[in-house]
Amino acid sequence: MPKNKNSWLRVLSPLKPYLCFLALTLLCLSLSRLLLMIWKYDRIDSAADWITLLGFGLRIDIASISYIIGIPAVISLLISGIPYINRIWDLLTRIWLTCTFVLLIFMEASTPPFIEEYSLRPNRLFVEYLLYPKEVFSMLIEGHKLTLLLTSLISTITVILAYQFFRKQSIVKVPQPKWFERPVLVVIIFCLAFLGARSSLQHRPINPSYTAFTNDPLVNSLTLNSTYSLMYAVSQMADEVSSFELYPEMSQDRVIAEIHKAMGLDKDQFTSEDLPTLHMQQATQRFDRPKNLVIILEESLGAQFVGSLGGLPLTPEYDKLVPEAWSFNNLYATGTRSVRGIEAVITGFVPTPARSTVKLPNSQTNFFTIAKLLGKQGYDTNFIYGGGAHFDNMKTFFLGNGFNSIIEEKDFVNPEFVGSWGVSDEDLFTKANQDFVAKSKTGKPFFSLVFSSSNHDPFEFPDNKIELYNTPKATRENAVKYSDHSIGHFFKLAKQEDYWKDTVFLVVADHDARTTRSDLVPIPSFHIPALIIGDGIKPKSDSRLVSQIDLAPTLLSLIGVDSEHPMIGQDLTKVGDNYVGRAIMQFNENQAFLKDNKVVILQPKKSPKTFSYKDLTLTPSDDVSEDLINQAIAHPLLGTWLYNEKRYDMRRSK
Repeated sequence: MPKNKNSWLRVLSPLKPYLCFLALTLLCLSLSRLLLMIWKYDRIDSAADWITLLGFGLRIDIASISYIIGIPAVISLLISGIPYINRIWDLLTRIWLTCTFVLLIFMEASTPPFIEEYSLRPNRLFVEYLLYPKEVFSMLIEGHKLTLLLTSLISTITVILAYQFFRKQSIVKVPQPKWFERPVLVVIIFCLAFLGARSSLQHRPINPSYTAFTNDPLVNSLTLNSTYSLMYAVSQMADEVSSFELYPEMSQDRVIAEIHKAMGLDKDQFTSEDLPTLHMQQATQRFDRPKNLVIILEESLGAQFVGSLGGLPLTPEYDKLVPEAWSFNNLYATGTRSVRGIEAVITGFVPTPARSTVKLPNSQTNFFTIAKLLGKQGYDTNFIYGGGAHFDNMKTFFLGNGFNSIIEEKDFVNPEFVGSWGVSDEDLFTKANQDFVAKSKTGKPFFSLVFSSSNHDPFEFPDNKIELYNTPKATRENAVKYSDHSIGHFFKLAKQEDYWKDTVFLVVADHDARTTRSDLVPIPSFHIPALIIGDGIKPKSDSRLVSQIDLAPTLLSLIGVDSEHPMIGQDLTKVGDNYVGRAIMQFNENQAFLKDNKVVILQPKKSPKTFSYKDLTLTPSDDVSEDLINQAIAHPLLGTWLYNEKRYDMRRSK
């Protein structure tokens, strides 16, 4: 090997572009991380945490860069000095390093607005939204012009400067290592890149679970860089994450036993060995003809915005309905995405760390929904949405699982207002009322899911409809108030129609608005409103702990439908006021199980953590029973198992 400086420069000359890339990228990523840490300094508890963040961040950055330059660097060494091939590879190297550097900078520039919305670095949501360019770009143009401009400007400048920088690192006209030096260098560089990419001598390479060191998901995500976070999420999407890989082990028989115990049903009520949660449910109400069912799913309507639940005074129309309805004061969503809310309310499926079953391949047909159940009972079933029903794969999922028809944006004639996410909520409810009037004249019962969208960033709605709560007009609070105004508009129409007396209505949020809380699972941000209203529904203010998965079984009783189904939720018409409920909440890859003010939180590849929950605060506690911990573990394992084995339907084993 070389003994002087010039010899070392010659030997390392093929690596010059990669070494420059390494130094420049580490500098930029570390600076970006430091700026994010300064921005969110109040979330970082101590000086030791600052050091840990920077240390873990450096390891993640080195791992990311090793993946980018490891193999190209080895190839450069192998072909160094070979005429023509060396020139072509030099050009390809320049393009590759420029493109990857631009991607890294673009992702870092995109990070602050993503954190502002989701309190995390870009993850798979970033990718999923890119699948719907019309809605996303309309949203950006209408509500995020400055963000779009700055990100585009930074990316453009980066492209120009990066290409010029890497062009100057050309190695074509510089001395190359000798033939006998190349194999040694190849082995050394390959080993360094391999170790850098793994960043660990343990069984598994470094990953986001390894760098999680606090109870704050945002702080944990700052240890990553945004490109790594995104690529890791994409890899998880390709091979959907499993509860069995993330959470503590439990045998299949034990899982089923824990779930059956939690459901509180007698053994003879379960009707299939092949479908372990399939059971008979007798309705508590009886009618000559089962009632119609309308579920109104409200976008991002957290309890924090609902006056009757102690929130902001933004929902006067909803609050007017409360005295004449069965209203829920202590209801919790299962997730933070619309498709998770749809999953819970329409299928009663327990949440898992994987994507919602609305989007997963095994559930696009032969998956239980209440639409499928009611369709078999003679109901006309449909989905009504003001936007494009293709969004989040809703159209495919619904049509494949029991919905007879879909009304979407293209079916609205001369709507009063159209925004980024489709027609306004008033247009939506006017159309829904017309549809229900027509259906009621057929004499056939109907079920409809109506999904609002006006309360969605960039918060567009018609002028002069409400007295604005704050300024400018396009704020979440004003959008909530307009969405509530539209609820009042619908019920004013519905109460004047004949179908009113034959219909049970559920108004429920899909999830709360995005949270900035620092908990492993921000439980207060899962608290949502819901009420059941209709002719014959006895008014009740219900303070029992309830989950979204309890709503569908309860509705089946209220509309007078006896059924056989696999939902594990509680029929709330059959339990007393002393019923001790539970709520299950999925937040990224963490899951919380809340019962009787005790909380078990499951994290990827870690032991369960236990807390007490009082005054909206999680406090570490050892006073949590093993029984509660076992229930917390069993529920996500059940969901993954039922999905993987296609055992969540009404089909009986032969």
